[in-house]
Amino acid sequence: MIVLTGDDYNALVSMEDCIAAVEDAFRQYAEGSVHAGILSAHAERGAFHIKTSIGARYFAAKLNANFPGNAPLPTIQGVLVLFDANNGTPLAVMDSIELTKQRTAAASAVAAKYLARRDSRTLTIYGCGAQASAQLAAMKCVLPIERVHVVDADASRAEAFAQKHGVEIGVAPADVIVTCTTSKKPFLRDIERGTFVAAVGADNPEKSEVDPEAMRNAVVVADVLEQCATIGDLRSSIAAGVMTRDDVRAELGAIVAGSAEGRRDDAEIIIFDSTGAGFQDAAAAAIAYERATS
Repeated sequence: MIVLTGDDYNALVSMEDCIAAVEDAFRQYAEGSVHAGILSAHAERGAFHIKTSIGARYFAAKLNANFPGNAPLPTIQGVLVLFDANNGTPLAVMDSIELTKQRTAAASAVAAKYLARRDSRTLTIYGCGAQASAQLAAMKCVLPIERVHVVDADASRAEAFAQKHGVEIGVAPADVIVTCTTSKKPFLRDIERGTFVAAVGADNPEKSEVDPEAMRNAVVVADVLEQCATIGDLRSSIAAGVMTRDDVRAELGAIVAGSAEGRRDDAEIIIFDSTGAGFQDAAAAAIAYERATS
């Protein structure tokens, strides 16, 4: 069994590699060749979750702690264990922080590839934490992004991010919106026609980023429908009585696999409810393990 740090992971797996692997994992999930599960527990100042995936070759279990306001410690800390799915042998233990950042952004990029307008050139990111840099890099891999605005409740963090990445601060009309905050109250309400939104931050029942009415007025695509109905922005809309599970157009994997429809026209507002799935973790971890041992 090998041990990989976050630096090891970054040296082994590029964003382009991860996007391709995560896209294939969504396809396999839709086709039934990989399966995912989740277990969550809440603490006084944060939460823990275990996400699992099993496929033909690997079983992966990732245990992450999510503690907003944890400075100077990272908000997310955790480990991933990769097993041989055929004989149960533990193969690798990995620091999960960098893997989680990358595979989360990769899922947004896969969704944007299928659901955003192909000529999307403007991007607004809400939340300038560690995930924002990965989201920016991922979107630039799949769309011709030319102009980027960032927004954060902490003005100094937005300023630092803008200076580091050469982007602008403030809300602006955008072809693509990414929400990657720790907000417990919805803040995204007025969304222009044709916009694609990757709603990333809501990954437990206490979080919410997109207003239920905005969800109701948009096309919603889920990463994993039951997860979104339990811990994603879809959960808030169901609780508000404005949506049901049946109102979701499809899971992303079905669209990738060609068994469901994605964007129908350029006027549609499409929201990707991204709660994160174990098969994304397994796909990213497999690349790192195989390259580390080749």
